[in-house]
Amino acid sequence: MRRLSTVLLLSTAFFAPAAFAKPAPVAKLVSAVKLPYQEFTLDNGLRVVVHTDRKAPVVAVSVWYGVGSKYEPKGKTGFAHLFEHLMFGGSENVEAFDQTVVDLGGSDNNGTTDFDRTNYFQTVPTGSLDRMLFVEADRMGRLLGAISQNKLDTQRGVVQNEKRQRDNQPYGLAFYELLSGIFPEGHPYQHSVIGSMADLDAASLEDVRGWFRANYGPNNAVLVLAGDIDLATAKAKVQSAFGGIARGPAVARPAAPVPVLAAPVTKTIKDQVANTRILKAWPIPGLRDKDAAALRAAGGVLGGLSSSRLDNALVREQKVAVSVSAGAELGEDVGFFTVQMDVLPGTSTEDAMKRLDGIVNEFLARGPTADELRRVATQSVSGTISGLEAVGGFGGKAVLLAEGKLFSNNPRQVRNDLKAMAAVTPKSVRAVTQKWLTRPAFTLIIEAGTRDTRYVEADSARKIADPEPALKPTLPLPPLQTNPGLDFPPIERAKLSNGIEVFLARRSTVPLVQVQVSFDAGYAADPRSALGTQALTLGVMDEGTASRSSVQIAEESEALGTSISTGASMDRTSIGMTALAPNLAASLDLLADVVRNPAFSDAEVDRVRAQQLARISDELTKPAGLAGRVLPPVLWGKDHPYAVPGSGLGQIGAIKALTPADLKAFHTGWLRPEKARIFVAGDTNLKRLMPMLEKSFGTWVVQGAPAGPKDFSAAIPAPRPRIILIDRPNSPQSVIMAGVVLSASGRDDLVTLRAANEVFGVGLLSRINADLREAKGWSYGVRSGIGGAEERVSFTISAPVQADRTGDSLRALRQHLADFTGPKGVSPEELTRIINSNSRELPGSFESSGELLGGIANIVNLGRPDDWYKGLAKKYTSMTTASLDATARGAINPANIVWVVVGDAKQVREPEPRVPRPLPLHRRGQHDEQLTEHHIRDVSDVNGDHQGSR
Repeated sequence: MRRLSTVLLLSTAFFAPAAFAKPAPVAKLVSAVKLPYQEFTLDNGLRVVVHTDRKAPVVAVSVWYGVGSKYEPKGKTGFAHLFEHLMFGGSENVEAFDQTVVDLGGSDNNGTTDFDRTNYFQTVPTGSLDRMLFVEADRMGRLLGAISQNKLDTQRGVVQNEKRQRDNQPYGLAFYELLSGIFPEGHPYQHSVIGSMADLDAASLEDVRGWFRANYGPNNAVLVLAGDIDLATAKAKVQSAFGGIARGPAVARPAAPVPVLAAPVTKTIKDQVANTRILKAWPIPGLRDKDAAALRAAGGVLGGLSSSRLDNALVREQKVAVSVSAGAELGEDVGFFTVQMDVLPGTSTEDAMKRLDGIVNEFLARGPTADELRRVATQSVSGTISGLEAVGGFGGKAVLLAEGKLFSNNPRQVRNDLKAMAAVTPKSVRAVTQKWLTRPAFTLIIEAGTRDTRYVEADSARKIADPEPALKPTLPLPPLQTNPGLDFPPIERAKLSNGIEVFLARRSTVPLVQVQVSFDAGYAADPRSALGTQALTLGVMDEGTASRSSVQIAEESEALGTSISTGASMDRTSIGMTALAPNLAASLDLLADVVRNPAFSDAEVDRVRAQQLARISDELTKPAGLAGRVLPPVLWGKDHPYAVPGSGLGQIGAIKALTPADLKAFHTGWLRPEKARIFVAGDTNLKRLMPMLEKSFGTWVVQGAPAGPKDFSAAIPAPRPRIILIDRPNSPQSVIMAGVVLSASGRDDLVTLRAANEVFGVGLLSRINADLREAKGWSYGVRSGIGGAEERVSFTISAPVQADRTGDSLRALRQHLADFTGPKGVSPEELTRIINSNSRELPGSFESSGELLGGIANIVNLGRPDDWYKGLAKKYTSMTTASLDATARGAINPANIVWVVVGDAKQVREPEPRVPRPLPLHRRGQHDEQLTEHHIRDVSDVNGDHQGSR
């Protein structure tokens, strides 16, 4: 570490000291985390927390049960998660749960399971709340009669495909090894939440019914209502819906002590990975332990901050790592502290391990600095404030309130956690880390190679039982109330002195501001001879400017509670920022320096280049990444600007050849003031904002010649349908990806076409998902989509399916598409679902400043009227089955679809050929575009460098 400190001290001498505005004190930021609540408990033990937030006419409904995988007995692993899936299968009075929630205009309808709890959540319009509460109460108190063998068999198949999908990814086995390496046999945290194939196969109907009886009583649950509601209203509605449910048995928590390894353990496994990964882990206490805050802070300093110890040393200075991370993962009872490093290709694993251990050991010996801890605390507060914009979903107010109540009996525990984080000192963190992280560690090394066959878990060929007759409801659904329309704030416009247009939408719910500097560039601006130039340019821009080093940018961002990000779509390049309102001026100055004055130093370009090359290699190990590289040039033609994968990472040969001068030229030609627009959403107004923007961006003047207009003159090839098979051995799943270029432009009114596509392939209830996931159990989830590119859009299908059902799934998808665009168009029931879900969801569509920012950017960039979103409800309610059918049939021709399959060719084709082969087999390189099956067996072909281009 001494050497690192010296190097960093010397490096700053090459940069003029940057003006650094004093950030708001951490204590002041913590005080801005306001989460008022009221609570009550029903006679049956149901604990209820209420939070009032009137910014939108929606209410988040979140039910948390105090049961997770740690409660599973031996031989029944995966039960908690399997039961989570069964809870969406309908109850005694609600046959189709998902259909009902969609009809209510519900959004964020989902559930999750972890070691300690299972939760279910939705956000619904205020007028739908009575019915939503009835539906949640029905599955809490009246589920048993609706659990059938058919539903169990179907959801078992879905869960097993979820497991295959995760296991099929690079590093997909690491978590299993981590748990078995740090927890002893029989420990409640020793097995994974998703369980084993054998235990899932063994689950009987009586087993899952017993799980419900034992764990799903109201006295083991917390209900949170957050949003457009008050305490008196909540009491009446909750009592009416849940008051009649009987109390369940008390649930005993299993003993889960913090284990101690007898000695350090190192294990090496092989997998289909691009980069060697080193993962070190120590068992630590859980989230309610007095040491939790210090362990979290230690993780942030060591490997959580952008300027963390590991990042600075291994990624920036020594350049031996692609990426690093560290953190404390805290369960209710125990947790684990992890340090992870993806080794840069060309670096020996032994050397990387030695360097990693050296940094960790020095941190343990000396501890963090006060400045590092302040930055960690500021980032934690900033992230929490950002989450408070939403009332529900995966991380909104309802989540924080429920978690605090369930685990700490304090709905506002998050404030205590932030205060504890802000109060840690270098001395206290050093003491805690020496207490826990000097104990023996488990080390896992994942190297490139053939995965051991023992990881391929056998699963049964159990036949899904025939559906049973639907139950006859005995209780009526409550009536729906009137829902208000969408309240989209006005778009305020202004212009800087240099001509840059500014667009603002105000939202003052939390002290947060989102800013996006958007340029008319995107993947379409990437040089065809050097794909990936834009990605490398963006990657280097925040790694040093004329006045700030890479480390200075990271440290200043962290001190301000600001995050700067870069990104691109097919048509737009953006540099965005999330900032705390009290620190907005200083944050804008930092953003402007990154946008306007990137240094593109040789050292930083070389470092980021190596990371980008490693990410390309990683992409080539992922099934979806492989398919995503093959399909675009097939659809668009290799010379079209849109013929690039969605990652935009480019090609290995091109990235290796780029120089700092090339990146400067791209920046000068494309990321310039006359191509820029600034979008802002959040807690500010034009009077405060414009002087700040004028100071940071108003003096930016045009330099050099522009790059010119994007070239869309390349002809899009006529559709030539075929099946392209990419062999990826030992894959338990295949990824099917398909597409065709449509005649429509992204600037066209595509509302009707997108609605038709929702019927076919968006959401749990879509045709293809309802069949391949819900009816057949062959997939964890399939979908289709209409692209958003401005010049032309495409229609795509994505379907990860179990390997031995690849051919069957292909046939099913093709038949569904033929039916949908032919004799079996949109049904009246599907039309009603689309109208109800889309129109009723609108009031809650723009809760957060990030959603607002995206909305105003879409309006401006696509040339929409300012009232575009307010007019959507009328568009939806005027749709008919005939209009949806005509639009889909006019846009999509099933005969023109190109299909890409990534999977184990042996499994896909045996024991019987499942992929139709009416024409002789051809190999890649034979320029017969009429072939029906096309093989790619070498991933270098996929990269294309040999061509020079729930």
